[in-house]
Amino acid sequence: MKHNVLKRLGASTALALACGLAFAQSTEAPMSKSMGQGSQQMHEQMMSGMQKMQSMQPGGDTDKDFAMMMRMHHQTAIDMAKVEVEQGKSSEMKALARKIISDQQKEIAQLDKWLATKK
Repeated sequence: MKHNVLKRLGASTALALACGLAFAQSTEAPMSKSMGQGSQQMHEQMMSGMQKMQSMQPGGDTDKDFAMMMRMHHQTAIDMAKVEVEQGKSSEMKALARKIISDQQKEIAQLDKWLATKK
C-alpha cells in the first residue's frame, strides 16, 4: 500500500515527505529542561513547519507539490534564522542566518511567482 501511494505522489514529493517524516521521528525526544529560550523557539518553529508540510495534501502535480512544500520549508528556515539573529551569540552564525533569510526570501518570491501562474 505504502509503495503505491509513494509511486502516485511522484519521486520528489515522496522524497520530501519521507525526509520530513524521518526527521520528525528523530526529534520526538522530550525537550531538555536546560534548553535555552532561543533553542526552544527554533525547535518549535521547526516542528510547526514539519507539521504543516506533513498535513499538506499533495494534489498529484509533482511540480506544484514541490513548489508548495519547498515554500513551507523555506519559510520555516526563515523563522528559525530570525531567532538566531535575535538570540544567537556567534557572529558567524548570525551572519549565516541573515544570508539564509535573504536567500530564502528570494526563493520564496520565485516559488510564489511560479505558483501564481498555476492556479
